[in-house]
Order: sequence, then C-alpha cells, then structure tokens
Amino acid sequence: MEDYTKYRLKSSEELIQTLAGTDHIFVVACNKCFKEFTSVDEPECDEFADLAKAAGKNVTGAVRVDFLCNKTQTLGRLRDMVPAGTENVFVISCGLGIQTVADMVQLPVFAASDSIPRRGHHGMALTPKACDACAQCYLNVTGGICPVVDCSKSLLNGQCGGAKDGRCEVDPAKDCAWEKIQQRLAKLGRLEEFRNQSVQLRDYSKVNSRLISDYVRTIREKRFEGYYGGVHPSERKEMSGHVQLVRFLEPDVVVIPLSMHAGKPSVPLVKEGERVRVGQKIGEQAGFIGASIHSSVSGTVLAVEERRHPTLGSGVLSVVIQNDRLGTVDESVRPHGDIEELSPEEIVKIVKDNGIVGMGGAGFPAYVKLQPGKPIDAVLLNGCECEPMLTADHKVLLHYADDVVYGLRAVMKAVSAPRGVIVIEDNKPDAIAMLQEKTKGYENIEVMAARTKYPQGAEKMLIKKVLGRSVPRGGLPADAGAVVSNVSSSKAIADAIRLGMPPIERVVCVTGERIRNPGNFIVKVGTSVQEILDFCGGIVGDDVTVKLGGPMMGIPQTELDVPVMKATNGIIACETDHTAAVECIKCGRCADVCPMELFPLYFARYVETGNIQGLKEQNIMDCMECRCCEYICSSKIPLVTKIREGKAAVRGMK
Repeated sequence: MEDYTKYRLKSSEELIQTLAGTDHIFVVACNKCFKEFTSVDEPECDEFADLAKAAGKNVTGAVRVDFLCNKTQTLGRLRDMVPAGTENVFVISCGLGIQTVADMVQLPVFAASDSIPRRGHHGMALTPKACDACAQCYLNVTGGICPVVDCSKSLLNGQCGGAKDGRCEVDPAKDCAWEKIQQRLAKLGRLEEFRNQSVQLRDYSKVNSRLISDYVRTIREKRFEGYYGGVHPSERKEMSGHVQLVRFLEPDVVVIPLSMHAGKPSVPLVKEGERVRVGQKIGEQAGFIGASIHSSVSGTVLAVEERRHPTLGSGVLSVVIQNDRLGTVDESVRPHGDIEELSPEEIVKIVKDNGIVGMGGAGFPAYVKLQPGKPIDAVLLNGCECEPMLTADHKVLLHYADDVVYGLRAVMKAVSAPRGVIVIEDNKPDAIAMLQEKTKGYENIEVMAARTKYPQGAEKMLIKKVLGRSVPRGGLPADAGAVVSNVSSSKAIADAIRLGMPPIERVVCVTGERIRNPGNFIVKVGTSVQEILDFCGGIVGDDVTVKLGGPMMGIPQTELDVPVMKATNGIIACETDHTAAVECIKCGRCADVCPMELFPLYFARYVETGNIQGLKEQNIMDCMECRCCEYICSSKIPLVTKIREGKAAVRGMK
C-alpha cells in the first residue's frame, strides 16, 4: 500500500544545530499514522535520543504517543509524565502534533522532524490546529505556533502591523498569529533569541484550507457535544416511526429461555405436562446477578429442553408452552399499592421478584442497580434510543408516558435520589413535549432534550452528558452518583407495582430496508422472530442479514426460529455487507470516535499476535462494544469481533 506518513526526522546536521544551547531534554514521539500498521513503536524516538546523548545532552525521558494531534487523549497520556528537571521538549511528529504539545507544556518546544509535503492539509484531527506540510518545520523558532496556518497572510518573518486589538486585519475572527508568537516567546524568555533569527522556507506549496477548516470545525463541535467521541450514522427511523403501535397476535406456542438476563440462568420450576398461568414464575433466580422468569401465556408446558438462544447462539434450557388462549392470570399477580405506601426495600423486592431487567438491550438485573450502596444524586432515564432505525422506546414514551414517569419515581425512592432526569434525543420532539407535560407537577423531575448522537444512551455517556461526571475505569454509575434506567424498564417497574405483572411482553420495533411492512408491536415474550417477520410480509430479496437489536449493536441471526426476550427491542433486516477488510492504515479514526477514549486499532493487532498483556494495558475490558470504531474504520476491520475475542482471552488469563 502507498505510505502516507506525515513526517520524517530532520537531518543529523540540522538536529545537532537545533540541540545547541539546549539540555535536559524530554522527547515526545508520535507513532506514525496513515501507514500500514506493522510496528507498535516507530524507530525515530530511539534514533533521536541516541543522537542527543552522543551530543552530550541529558535526556530526562521519552514517551511515544499514538495520534499526538488528538489533544483530548494526548492530554490524558502526557499529564504528569514530563520529569522534574526537564528544561526543553523535543517533538517528533508532523507540525500538527508539535503545536498540540506546545499548547500543553510551559517549556520551550522544538521540532525534531519535518512534515512531508503532500500538497494537502494535515488538519483532519480533533484539534483546532492545522499543518500545511511545508516540509520545513520551524515551530522551535516560533514557540510552537505556526504562522503558516495561524497567520491569514502566512507571514514568516514577523507581523504586518495591520492587527487591531490583537485581531487579524484580513480575518477579524482570528487572533494575530505573530502577537501570540511574541507573547509565548516572551513567557518562555526566548523573545530576544527569536529577534536574532530569520525564517526561510525551503519547499512551500500552500493550499487554501479555509473550506476544510470550517468543515472540520463543525464536525469537531458535534464530536465533543456532551461527551468525547461518538458518531452520527444515518438515523433511518422514518421506516417505522410513523407506524402506530399495535398488539401482536398471541402465538400458539412460546419458547421462554431461562437465560434472558446477565448472570446465571434461572432454575426451572415447572415440568412437562404442567399447567401454567400468565405471570406465573417458571424459573427461579439462581444467583445474585440473575433474574426470575415468568410465563407470558396460560397453557400447558410441552417441554423443558434446550432451544437455540438468539444472543448466545447455542442451546439454552427453555420452557416451551402451548398457549390455551384463555389468558388465565396467576393468583400471584396482584397490585402492591402506591409508591407513597411502599418503603425503598419493598420497591427493590418487587423489582427483584418480578424479574425486571434492563430492557434497552443489556438485560442487567434491575434490582441490583437499586441497591447501589452509595449516595445517588440523580436517576437518569434513558429515552435516547440512539440506535439507528429503532423506534420501540419512542413508542413507549408516547403510549405509556404516565407509566414511565411512575417507574422513574419508584426508582428515585428506592435509591433515595433527590433528582430525576428523562433524557430524550431531539429527533423525538413529540415525545419530549409529551413527557414535559406529564412531569409538570414534579419539581424534582426534568426532561432534557439531547442533540442526537450515537451512543448517547450508553450509561457512561449519559452520565457524562447530564451530570458532567466520568465513571472511573472499572467503576459503576453509582461511583459517579447516578443510576441509569431504560424507559421500557421504567414502564415494567410501574406495571410490577401497580398491577403486579412481571415483564411478560414488551414493545418491539420491526424495521429495515428489507422488511416488507415495518411496524411497532406489543409482543409476548417467547414469540418466534420468524412468526413476526412473516406477519410483516416477510423479507424482501436475498442476501439479507437479520439482527435482534439495532444496526450498531444488534446480534446477527443465522436462524430465525428464536424467541423474543425481555431485552429484545428490535428486529431489523438489512442488505448484507460484503465489504472486505484490508490492512489497518493507522488513520486514527477509531481513536477519534471511541467514547471510552480507547485505541481500538491495538485490540485487533494484539488479538492477532496473541498479546494478551497488551490488551489489558490498552484497557480492552472498558470497551462497551458500541461499534463506533468498526462503523468508522477505513479498512473495514471487524473490530468488535476482535474485541470479543480479546476480552475472552483476558478473562481466561491465569
């Protein structure tokens, strides 16, 4: 492949000249981008350090950084890394990275490399800086501020004298680059040194970059809205968003897996031939992380046997029930009173006994969240539904707004939270208006409209967006003073308290360009996906991928005779993507969009090379598999598949 590396080390003669008069040097090197990912650490850092030592200079330390121009991530990695006693910082990168470092340290910063001219603009990074690849980096002379890109006239030997109040006469929106340069050099005590130098450009072919800069600015603003990273995929919610919510036909047979949640599978409480009723417990919780299972219909147990699981793939013990269509409700299903009459402990017990789990897709037992063991400042209700295509939660908000608010109030009481926030993305204005109306009487509950962005609904992103807090690595939302719940889970909690009915049905969105008749349905747990697709007119065409969930985090299905579960919020059918993966080119896009601020390109490489320790050091277990990296990957590498393999390898470490 063609190598688009953006920098090269200066010549030894030029470096020795630059090193003159400096000592106690710290070296920052950028691992090259836009080249085939064949080496983890580029060699220039060692080459320069050896040259500096040979010249009699004291090197206080060195660090290699991926995508140095990504200021957010670089700041996190360079913080407190410059050793005491360091007097000068030498940077090995293109001009973009050198400027980024100069913004972070209060020391003289020198360029140890030159950008490679490509008649292009080195500014497509998450930083307001840019580099025009002039092929002679003299940022060491100008204190790390580049006049080529920061000065509207690209003046190289001082200001023109036309600045007014520190603003450029050509572009009043810009500060005068040369005033900034002089201010920085004065702060570093190097202004007199600069006045004795002159700058000459060897090879310069400037292009007009204003159009690119304006575009990058708008993208950057979106990228940092609420939290770092994320993507803006095509929403495609119009396929099912306009379709009314209706009740799906009751199936003749339901297959109810005893594992519809995080944690251990439930223990069966019924056997073949036994009669069961609606809401009857048929599976007992088997561990602290687990949930009870209830029958969604009344009828006769045909079998308790292994059936294919829609997310685990392999056979999972399931209860198969013949529906008698009588809808006989079990005697255990009875109202529990009102919130005001219940203690926090009673609310937790109701949630636990009814087997309520996270119904946004994760399936984590809800009662565990309601026992945080730490003070909780706010309960955040996730109504974002940031996955493209899906409209299930949108319909829940519109049709069950009172239940959603009731469930939120119950959670707030259970965790003693003084504040509740319902977060809805701004592509659902009708739901925002509805919930604002429903919460008017509650001073401690607010509705927040969030700019649409994926994966906004993830717990850690929502906490960052609403509370401005970060959940620590390896921590839980409670560590940031928050509890996060899905709106469908909130409705389920309301049903459990008001009616005594466990989550035996849920709203499911059926959509995608290959679905003949998209729709939104109230579906009994255990209903066959194949039956639902047939009711919707079947799949259009061949070479189709069906997923449970959305296009980003949904699980592809190789067989369609699998059941709807508590956390099944969508069934989508799309054209299969046959794009072939190629070599990683270290473009850095995966690092730019990762909301967990990770470097996904290393996960793929370390999985391939078996470097399990490297996976741990790159914090692979913090990945939430949102698929932003895979969505944006220029090389179409199946990163989430690699990540899952890597996590399994880390878990298996002795």
